[in-house]
This record gives sequence, C-alpha cells and structure tokens, in this order.
Amino acid sequence: MSISPYLAGLRKHVGHELLMVPSVSGVVEDGDGRVLLERRADNGLWNLPSGALDPGEQPATALVREVYEETGLHVRVTRLAGVASHFTRYPNGDRCQYVNVWFHCRPERGTARVNDEESVAVQWFAVGELPDLHPYVRRRIDTALADGPAAWFVQPGEDFPELSVSDVS
Repeated sequence: MSISPYLAGLRKHVGHELLMVPSVSGVVEDGDGRVLLERRADNGLWNLPSGALDPGEQPATALVREVYEETGLHVRVTRLAGVASHFTRYPNGDRCQYVNVWFHCRPERGTARVNDEESVAVQWFAVGELPDLHPYVRRRIDTALADGPAAWFVQPGEDFPELSVSDVS
C-alpha cells in the first residue's frame, strides 16, 4: 500500500512505533442499493475505499479524494455515518491506531474501476450478497446504511473486538 510523504517522513523518525493516524472511509451506495468495495492488493481482502488525511485536509474532502484515487469514481458525501479508532499492525512491523471517520456517499459521475496500485478489483455488491468481510468493515456498512441522521460511535465503557489489534497480512 502506498504511504503519503507526510507519514513516510514520520516513520523515518519513529520507526515502527505506534502512530495515531486520522483516516476516512466511504460507504458508496448506488441508486440500486449496492455498495462499492475494493479488493486490496496487499492482502486480497474486500474493503471500503479509505485512506489517511493529508495535512490541512478536511475529512469529507479526503474521502472524496481517496474514493476517486482508488476507484475513479466521483462521489457526493451525504452524511457522517460513524467514527471509531482501530489498531493495525503491518507485516513490516509498523503499528497504527487509525481514528476513522466514515461517511455515506452517492456516486456522481465516472465508472468504478481499479484506479491505482492499492486494489486489484473494484465491484458493486448488493447488501444481501456481500463477500466475506472483516467485522469492522461490515459495521461501517451497516451503520452507514441505517436509517437516521445520527452517526455511530463507541459509547464510553463499550468494547468491540473488531476494533482491537488486527494484522494486515
């Protein structure tokens, strides 16, 4: 997976130590109620379009950029769907705690396709026919598609195993 010049610079200073990283992901829903997923190049798993914020960038702007970079699709952010932190440990030893803000989005123009080296496939899925997904990916989809304007978040004292340390392999 590509790493931004900003994060690469931080890694030069801290090595594999834990970094807190603001990130975004998008549940892109088309007019037929299908959800856009991408198959990651690094581990072959299906995931939502996502990525880290660049310095000075607002979360919704970062999401629009990331969806386009990864899928070639221009989207309109319709609402904030949730926020949570989760831990990731990469095969090279890098450790991150991502603070992820996810949004519900609608496609505006373009055709979904593999648009960079981060994914090997991009596909629309009916909600009832989603592939095997990490529980955290499924939680983001479910909360983004739920009725109501309120965003999902972890209540104080709650614990969700899918937000614990997970290895990217």
